Amino acid sequence: MFTTGVTVVTVGGSSPHGMTANSFTSVSLDPPLALVCVDCEALMNRALREAGRFGVSVLAGDQEEVARYFADRRRPLGARQFEFGQWVVGPGTGAPLLVGAAAHFECELWRSYDTGDHTIFVGRLVGAQRHGVDDALLFADGAFRRLDRVPTEVPT
Repeated sequence: MFTTGVTVVTVGGSSPHGMTANSFTSVSLDPPLALVCVDCEALMNRALREAGRFGVSVLAGDQEEVARYFADRRRPLGARQFEFGQWVVGPGTGAPLLVGAAAHFECELWRSYDTGDHTIFVGRLVGAQRHGVDDALLFADGAFRRLDRVPTEVPT
């Protein structure tokens, strides 16, 4: 029932990897920290520990297909999984960042916490860029959604 944004978390290097995640959030402004939660059994868990840095692409409202692709365990692994769409190399991390995303964040791994069946990875922000996209992809009540923008007037 809780509405979240949808991201694709990525690591670069000799064996790049990506994963759809909606458990991404800001932690601190000073220092600038963000976190992502990753299942202990997911390939991303080990990939993130080994890479020590990661990228986050905040998906735009029209990128549901991208979210579904990076959530599909049957997709190719390694660099082949990034043949699906366009991406650029993150200048701060070397992680693939997806073209068309609403925003990109790049983080160096700061701390990790094993918590039950997931690991909380906290990253220190080394780069951020917002793109000219108004509409972010949302996930709520088991389905992908988009904002229905209704103009409102705020009294001044």
